Amino acid sequence: MFKPSDSVAFRRSVIAATLIASPVLQLVANLVDPGTWGDDREVVSYGDNPALAQLQSALYHWSWLLLPLAVIGLTHLTRRRGAVLGHIGGAFAVLGFLNLSALLMGDPVQWWFGRHYPPDQAEKLFDEVFDLPGVIFGFQLPWVFLGPIGLFLFLIALTRAGFVRWWVPVTGLLVWILPNVMDYGPLSLLWSGGNLLVLGYLGLRVLRMSDAEWAAHYPKGYPSADPGATTPDSYANTTA
Repeated sequence: MFKPSDSVAFRRSVIAATLIASPVLQLVANLVDPGTWGDDREVVSYGDNPALAQLQSALYHWSWLLLPLAVIGLTHLTRRRGAVLGHIGGAFAVLGFLNLSALLMGDPVQWWFGRHYPPDQAEKLFDEVFDLPGVIFGFQLPWVFLGPIGLFLFLIALTRAGFVRWWVPVTGLLVWILPNVMDYGPLSLLWSGGNLLVLGYLGLRVLRMSDAEWAAHYPKGYPSADPGATTPDSYANTTA
């Protein structure tokens, strides 16, 4: 399954694993985040428990790094149908979630300020640092919105490709709207849990595919530099 020399099985398995691991890490991050259960001012909740604050930052970081890798891999399934939308949505999702990951560097700043200054002063100092134009337009706007928008478009592309049913992008849209309409707290578990439902379902779908089904998404007559080498298309024909 994870044999690097078997490109079809290895890539399919890695993509499935990252699709499952990413939302699991995010759900765990949400559970251990002091801000989920404590003061909604992160300079306070993070300052009260800097160890868990650092842990949740690392978990969110790796969750949002793994997701772009999975999206890039899944574009393979849009080779024949939904290719244009898959490219647009995939690019948005990759850029968006990589920028979200970079913003997590603000978390240790918040807990450090929270440990050394009164809450009001800590929030003011943090805002002075992260309200700089370079931070806002380099990392926040409009990039933070590209991740969920791109992922939604990408799910529509997968629906057009026949890989998932319509309920997957609809559920994904509802899930990714939640962080923008509710405060971060215990209810945010609906968001991280819903994310696990959608992405975990995709991961299981990929994991249950046979190598022949995965290889069959390559265009017919997929070229090979070595005429004697086994191509994904010939692999599908010989193992189906």
